[in-house]
Formats: sequence, C-alpha cells, structure tokens
Amino acid sequence: MTASDEAGIGPVRARERFMLGEPVEGGVRSLILNSWQRCQSMGISPEGAELPYRPDIDLDGPLVRAAGPVLDRLASRFAGSRMNVALTDADGVVLQRRFGDASMAGQLPAIQSIPGFVFAEQYGGTNGIGLALTERRLIQVSGAEHFAERGQSNACTAIPVRDPLSGRIEGVLCFGYPPAYADPQMTDLIRKAATAIERRLLAQSSARERTLLRAYLDSRRRAQTDQAAGDGCPVGLDELPRSGLDRRDQVLLEQMATELISSARRAAVEVTLSQGRLVTLLSRPVTSPSGVEGFVIEAILHGDTPPRPAAPDQAGRPVGLPAPAMTTVLPPLRPPEGAVPDRGAEAPSAPAPDAATRLLLLGEPGVGQYAVAARRRLELLSEASTRIGTTLDVTRTAWELAEMAVPRLADYVTIDLPETVLRGEEPIDPVSELHRTVVHGIRADCPFYPVGERVDLSPTTPHRRCLASGQAVLEPDLRSAAGWISQDPEAAGRLFAHDVHSLIAVPLLARGVVLGVAGFYRARNPATYGDDDRSLAQELATRAAICIDNARRYTREHAMVLALQHSLLPRCLPEQSAIEVAHRYLPAESGVRGDWFDVIPLSGARVALVVGDVVGHGLHAAATMGRLRTAVHNFAELDLAPDELLTHLDNLVGRLDRDEDGVEPATGNDGIIGASCLYAVYDPTSQRCTLARAGHPPPAVIHPDGTVTVPDLPAGPPLGLGGLPFETAELHLPEGSQLILYSDGLLEDDRRDPDAALDRLHTALAHPNRSPEDVCRTVVEAVVPEHPADDVTLLVARTHALDPSRIATWDLPADPARVGDIRAAAARRLSDWGLDEAAFVTELLLSELVTNAIRYGTEPIQVRLIRDRALICEVSDGSSTAPHLRHAATTDEGGRGLFLVAQLTQAWGTRYTARGKVIWAECALEASDGIPDLFESHFFGNQFADIPEIG
Repeated sequence: MTASDEAGIGPVRARERFMLGEPVEGGVRSLILNSWQRCQSMGISPEGAELPYRPDIDLDGPLVRAAGPVLDRLASRFAGSRMNVALTDADGVVLQRRFGDASMAGQLPAIQSIPGFVFAEQYGGTNGIGLALTERRLIQVSGAEHFAERGQSNACTAIPVRDPLSGRIEGVLCFGYPPAYADPQMTDLIRKAATAIERRLLAQSSARERTLLRAYLDSRRRAQTDQAAGDGCPVGLDELPRSGLDRRDQVLLEQMATELISSARRAAVEVTLSQGRLVTLLSRPVTSPSGVEGFVIEAILHGDTPPRPAAPDQAGRPVGLPAPAMTTVLPPLRPPEGAVPDRGAEAPSAPAPDAATRLLLLGEPGVGQYAVAARRRLELLSEASTRIGTTLDVTRTAWELAEMAVPRLADYVTIDLPETVLRGEEPIDPVSELHRTVVHGIRADCPFYPVGERVDLSPTTPHRRCLASGQAVLEPDLRSAAGWISQDPEAAGRLFAHDVHSLIAVPLLARGVVLGVAGFYRARNPATYGDDDRSLAQELATRAAICIDNARRYTREHAMVLALQHSLLPRCLPEQSAIEVAHRYLPAESGVRGDWFDVIPLSGARVALVVGDVVGHGLHAAATMGRLRTAVHNFAELDLAPDELLTHLDNLVGRLDRDEDGVEPATGNDGIIGASCLYAVYDPTSQRCTLARAGHPPPAVIHPDGTVTVPDLPAGPPLGLGGLPFETAELHLPEGSQLILYSDGLLEDDRRDPDAALDRLHTALAHPNRSPEDVCRTVVEAVVPEHPADDVTLLVARTHALDPSRIATWDLPADPARVGDIRAAAARRLSDWGLDEAAFVTELLLSELVTNAIRYGTEPIQVRLIRDRALICEVSDGSSTAPHLRHAATTDEGGRGLFLVAQLTQAWGTRYTARGKVIWAECALEASDGIPDLFESHFFGNQFADIPEIG
C-alpha cells in the first residue's frame, strides 16, 4: 500500500491532481513525487512518451554472459506466470528479456517484449528501470505510480547490478508483474539474483587474471633455460618472511606494487624497508595468449640468497604463489617514504649477482586503479576525522568539510545552511531558509551562488530531493539533469562553461535534524561520480554534520551564557565624582568564564572598584559570578573595609562549594578554590585608596608623570580556601593618577610568556595625560591575544580630588547647647555654597544626628558637610553602637528621629571606623516641597530644639 492509499487518495487520482497542478505532497511517496516533478520539468507527456530504440546492442558482452544462467533460472521459477524479467545496460537499454509464460512475448507490445528499447527516466518517465538508475538503489513502483499511461497496468521491482571490483553500475535487473503479484519476498529474490550476476562478473575478472599468471609462469620457465643458476626463480609473497621481512615490510611492498600496476607502465622503484634493506620493484607488462594485458611486479631483495624452487602444484603454479586478487590490496595515497621516484618507461636494470628475483603481485591496471581508489577513500575518511571539527564554530566547520573534499573528492563544494543553524538554533524549516555558507573549489571564479545569498530550491533539484529523502543524490551527468537545470538555466549554463559536469548532493543530518545540504561538483576530473563517490560524500557529510551540530549546540549555549553574563555585568556605570572610568570585557573564544567588574558608589563621596574571576566556565561560572557580584554589592552597602568584605565573601564561597559538593561542614572539607577578587576603595577627600585582594593579580598605577608602578599589595588566599586572613594596603593617589585593575586573562595564556605580557602591559601604560578610554584601547591592542583563551576584564580609573573648599568640618564637645551653633555654622556654609534652599533640611538633619551623638555617643564628635553631586551630612563619634529605624507609637515621646531622617534624605546609613562610627545622610541640593508639613505631622508641634531620642 502506498502513502497515497493510506491518506485516502488513490495513486491514479493523485497523479491526475499532480498533472492539474494541485498539491499532492501528503498523498504520494516522496520518491515517486520527485520523479513526477522531474518528468514534468523535462516535458514528458504521460500519453505520448516515446522510447528510443537502439538496434546495435551488445548481446555477448560480459554482463549478458554473466546474467544468462541467472535469467534462465528466473524464467524457470516463474514458469506459467505473468512475470516479465528484463536486464538492461547502464543506460537503461534492455539487453535480455525472460517471460514466465512464453506466449507473453507475442502478446505484449514491442517496447515490453523486444530488447533494444531505452527505459531511462528522461525517455520513459517514472518506471522501475529509470528510477533504479536515477536513485541507484532497489526501487518498487506500483502500476498507478507510473508516469506514462502505458505503464499503469503493471507493477515492477528493479535493482542496479554493479561491477564488484569498481562498484560501477553495469546494468539493471527488473521484474515486471501484475499489481496482484506484489509480495514482500519479491525484494529478497531480486537481491539474490543481482548478487548472483555480480559474482559471475567477478569470476570473469578472476579468469582473466589467471590467464595472465599462466602467461607469466610460461615466460619465466622459458627464461630459466637461458639464465645462470644464481639468478633465482619466482616464489610467493608468503615466502618473503624467510628473507627477514616482517609484516610491515610486506604491506609496504604490496602497496607499492599496487601503485605500479595501476600506473600501467614499465618502472623500477627502490624501496627502503624497516631494517634499512633495499628492495627494487620491477614493473613490466605481460600479455596472455588470449590477449589479456596486465602488469607483473617482481621484487629484487639485494643481498638475499635465492630460495630453492618450490614444487609446482597440479595447475603448474609454484606452491606458495599468492592468487592475484587485487581487490584485497589497499595501496597508499602516495608512494611510501623511502621510495625512489619512478624511472618512467626505461627498462629495469639487471639484478645484482647476489639478488633474488621474486614475484610480488600481478594484475590488470584497471583493477589496480580500483584498489588505489579504495585505499585513498579510506585515507580521506581517516584524515577527515582529525581535520573536520577542530573548532566549535559552525561556519568554520563547514569550511573544513569543503577543504577536506577539494580536490580529492570534488573540484568544487558548496554548503548551504539555515540562518538559524548559524545562530546556534535548531532549524524549523531548513528548506525555506537556506543561505549559501561556503563556496570552495580549485578556482575562485566559478559562478556558483555567492556566500551569503539566500538559496531557494525547487522540488526537482538534487539538493531538495536529498533533503526530502535524507540520502545522498547522485547526478552523474548534469547536462541531462533536467531537474537541476530547471532551477536556474542561466546559472547552469555558466557552470557548464566552467566544465562542471557531475554532482553529488548530500543532506547534513545529525541526530535526526536536517542542518543543511552540501553539493560536491566535478569539473577538471573528466570521470563522472559513481556510487563509491556518493558513499564517500555521504560519510564525509555525516561526520561533518555531527561536528556542525556540536558547534551549533555550543554556539547556542555560548550565546545563552554570554547573554546571562552580560545581563549580570554592569550595563552602565553609576554617576559619581571620585573617578573617571573606562572598561573592557572580552569573553573567551572557548567558553564564557566568570569574570566580573564593578564600580560601586559609597558614602562620603567614596567609590569602590571591584574585579573578580570565578574558576571554570560556562553557565555555572556565569551564575556563580552573578551571586558573588550581588554579594559584593550587599557587603559594600554595609560600608565594610576591603579586608572585612573579602572575609565575608570568602565565607560565602566556602558555603557555596560545600552546598554543591554535598559536603557537611563537620567533615572538615575546606572546599575548593573557587574565585579571586580585588577590592579597592578610593576617597577623593583624602586621595587615599585602600585595597585588598584574594588570589588576584595586583593592580598597576599610572602616576601623573607617566611612570608605572605595581603596589606591594599582600596577595591573600583565593576565595573559598577559608581560615586565612586578608590584609589591606593603603596608597596615596594624587589627582590624575590612574588605577589599572584586570583579570589574569589579560596576561596568562598558554601560548606566551606571562612575564613578557607584563612587560608589554607596562610599556602600553607608560604614557601620561591619556584618558581612561585611550588607555583601555592601547592595552587591548598591545596585550590582549588575538584569540583569548580566558575572559579578559580591564578596568581603568583616573582619580579626582575633591576641592577642600567643598568640605566643611567642625569638632564638637559633648554639650547639647552646641547644637544650635552647629546649625548656624552649617547654614552659613550652605549660603556660601549657594544652597540656601537646602538649609532648612540640612539644619533639621544635623539637629537629629548631632543630638543623638551627644546623648548616646562618646567623644570625639565631628560634623562634616560635603558638597558633591548630593549634599552629604556626616556626624561621627567614638561609639560603635548603631541606631536602628523603628515605628514609634502615638503615645511615645521619642523614636521618630531616624524615621524623619529616612523621609528627608535620598540615603542614610552607618559606617564603622577604627575610632568609632559615622552616621551619614545624603539629600538633594535643592529643597523639597512639603517638608514643613512633614515635620509638623510627625512631631505634633514639638519644640525644634527639643530633639527626641533617635532609635
């Protein structure tokens, strides 16, 4: 039953709909539909298809002789039935017919009963013989699936018959029968019959070689009567080990012998064996009495004592002489190392007196060429396994397939991939979204569609057919491939002008997914492609498709991880006045790592600079980086000192390691060394920078005069090691200094010396008066490798100093009476700064914070105002007790101070110092409307100077 029957559409009805231009894809086998489309493109009429007749057929050729007994047995088996057995040549010309019922020969039309008619698809439309030649495999066609009207009454099964040595199709064996005769056993029977014919073809070749061997032995016997006793006699290759030759030497000699036979000329070649011993191979022609021409290869082992003649067997052949079965020899692609170049057609020199002449191999040049070709195909596949898929780049992998095939398999290769595959996605409809990805060949001017152009395939093209069937499609002669020509006749003409004549279209299939299509074209090589070439192209494409799919999956995962990492990195740096910043992040080509950087504004106009690196790569490293970056932000929000922040981060990494490994802390496992980090805090009011690092490269400093130094910063253990302290270092950075933070990927690379990379970094930095952006660009150009194996993170910060005139500082005794004085002094300073509108809020904040310090803190007490992007109010004291925000009840007389501070400011908090703590608050430079109402609603008319308890 056909697919059309299962869909409820009869084959005849489906063909009628096809001829009317209606869609029938869902109701017809793709094999038959492709053939119908080709027939239509060639202009074949179902009613008037004419078969040419060739009276000059060879009825006594090797194929007919080999098939005769097999056809007779089939006729006997089908006796009395309506079976029709036909044998054709490689062009579809019928050579022989047999009938189950002998009367059928007179009842059937001439085209179905008389040899000589051509059933190739371009003449007869869809039929078993034509399809078997086109698809080059076993074919079954039901009666209704025939394109021509005359074939509608019969079904058929056809299979190609190949030459066992070359693999070339010599003809087609076809069974014709009424549709009611259809039986699954029919395919087994026709396969066995074709195999029997092929064995008989092989036997004919063996008989030819046996005649050559007899001719050679006869010539040797005649020559022995005229030679001296020391000249030796022929022996078999299996006697060579007696002369000290191991298996490797034997294989080497067999390979060279096969190469010489395939070259079909006289030659003398010297070969150096494994022990340094020289062997001369002599190639000379031999002709049998029946006219069979071949070549014999004799080996002269220098310094060897000739063996005693072996007793001949019953056939007259010396015992031990190997049968000349050339098909078992797989010669090398090129002459083995140690072989002397061929001496052309000169006669072989006479052997030395102490040399032994031995028969090595004998055969016909054509058979040797098949063996050479088989060997080269195996070597090509072996080499492809190492040369295709060297990278995880989709386009590069496709190029490697093309470079592998040219020129040994094809003269030109085109590869078309969907855009989705190039992006790393799985293709949805590869047929409709193909783009030319690779064009490679022996010449650059061959007019194929250029790279990047969209490729729209018509259903009749070999490329579209191979995508539909999932199998390679062979077009031996493109000038007769109407389906391929109809795609673009003008482009086909241009390719013909460049001698392109044969094509193999192969789908790129991996894990059941169609990734694209490859086209292998021949031009310079006049031989058309055969089935062995198609199998080789299919194997190459399959290996490449797996590599392309691996690259596609990697591309998708790499893009996903890169997108995740970019989403976790700072999208834009925060506004602040302490430093001017430029940065670079370059992901590794082999996989995204866990590098990150940050610029975090801190209280008191300070800023934190962070660069970190997570061990590993991929999604896990990116996710871990995001967790650590978030943790650094949280710890920085607490205004922790650099060493304290790294201690907390170290504890966090240790917990993450134990959680992932499933190790309980009680086991004593110290975890893995998971990350490194450098944390620096710069204060523009003092121009001091405090740094600490955990297993991270130290920063570099460009001083205003252009000198470059590397601070002596304690290394600290990597994060996650646990149990070891971190140390800080403090630097004075004059205004205009530049602090260079980077990850180890900038300097460390397996392909170069880190010390040399560090020298290049210092050279690139040693220039004064450059902007951070210029420094970044110079460092990337001079130091970053072309193909980084690790993420490269670079952060350049040029320092600014805050003008002392924008800072006001007052020291206070612990006396509540001084609160009013501080308010008045602050109001005057704000007036000097032109911030009169902010005076009310500032006085209120200072009253709250100073009163709290006097009541609950200890001396020394200090008040500082900083005019930056915001107005910063700081009150420090010697106590380490921190206030806490809480909701006060309506009956409470205190507890509303911090709530008021939180409402009036943009941000507020506490940071601890070596001498106590600092309560800070930031408010906008402009006054806010509605502040008096807010004050009245929360304090219910309390006296302004009577400040309630904070916290």
